[in-house]
Amino acid sequence: MRRTTIFTAFFSTLLLSAQWVSAAPLAEQYLTSGQLAAGETALKAQIAKTPDDDEARFGLGTLQFFQSFEHLGGSLYKYGLRTEGAFRGVPAPLQELLPQNPNPEKVSYADIRQMLQTWVNDLKAAEKTLSAVKDPNVKLPLHVGLIKLDLMGVGKPVNAAFLMGRFGGPEGQQAAENFVIGFDRGDADWLAGYCNFLCAWGEILLAIDGQEIFNCTAHLFFENVDTPYKFLLEGPRSFDTLVNFGRGFNRPLISDILAFIHLWRFELKEPARMQAALAHLEDMQFHAKSMWKYYQAETDDENEWIPNPKQTGVLQIEVTQEMLDTWLAVLDETGLVLQGKKLIPFWRGKPGAQGVNLRRVFTEPRMIDPFLWVQGTAAAPYLEKGPITDFASPEMLGRINGTFGGVRFFTMAFWFN
Repeated sequence: MRRTTIFTAFFSTLLLSAQWVSAAPLAEQYLTSGQLAAGETALKAQIAKTPDDDEARFGLGTLQFFQSFEHLGGSLYKYGLRTEGAFRGVPAPLQELLPQNPNPEKVSYADIRQMLQTWVNDLKAAEKTLSAVKDPNVKLPLHVGLIKLDLMGVGKPVNAAFLMGRFGGPEGQQAAENFVIGFDRGDADWLAGYCNFLCAWGEILLAIDGQEIFNCTAHLFFENVDTPYKFLLEGPRSFDTLVNFGRGFNRPLISDILAFIHLWRFELKEPARMQAALAHLEDMQFHAKSMWKYYQAETDDENEWIPNPKQTGVLQIEVTQEMLDTWLAVLDETGLVLQGKKLIPFWRGKPGAQGVNLRRVFTEPRMIDPFLWVQGTAAAPYLEKGPITDFASPEMLGRINGTFGGVRFFTMAFWFN
């Protein structure tokens, strides 16, 4: 009888293990092994075979998001991003994550633009996949501490558990290994929103003409640069040589840094990309609204990434109804600003007399000069009379500060998307 009980318990354990393995998302085995390219192929095949498999679709979008950074890091390594000088003072494990190519290819401005375009294309592909997730009950539980990324494309993917082991010891490593987030439908919108946010910045960088700043200062960031000023490649360029104790300052390096600051004045190379950036920001706001619709409808409490007021969440950060209501008001106001229906208060002249139409900054783009924007003259073409955004009102600012606690608002905004 006892032997029968033991066998029953043994086979029950095997059955439960098999059920857990079969329940693990297909994406996880590729994410945790660092085989993102193979995972993309396998998940696309799964979706082609079963078009309604939104778990696979969600997993594919997540994998494509991480791939965008692997591709970007691989290009930076290929062209000799100067990480050794920049990260010389950081702990060894981080230096190992960001190695410098000892034999880089020569990089041109066209190469940099292509690298940015590839990054934007990758993010667009991830956003398109994530936006196609429709099942309101979709789940994607992932051991996020075990996800491996090859940050510089050198064939050595690492995960958070490994890093925690190097910095936090065995306890930190075990905590990372066991850290599971139960991503759900709202989180698909959350990640799609971040794809749009990053795409917007990529489009802005591609909209401007950065040829001159590349020619004059790219040698600060890359080892082998295609520049007409070959003398810039001579001499020490590491930032830790800025001050040579006993021998004074590295004057050429100081002049290079000053040139970099001076050249922050950009003509537009492709103005239409500014409207593309605006479209991404509008899509980001759409996903931010959509994700909270799904979050609020949830009744479970399974390792939530962002909980609703009735859930706990893996980060153990309470989200109250007041926080949610205030954040939704912030999203509504952001939409009105992006649509040009409300204006940003102008920081010169009589207070409240006129404001900046942010939408027109994107739809009627001009030279981008951060210093003239601070002064106010660059904003002049976009000044209008009209309703000023509530973000400038004491009531809204008081509500945000009272709900989130001032500076903490920006931390929560980064998390809330």
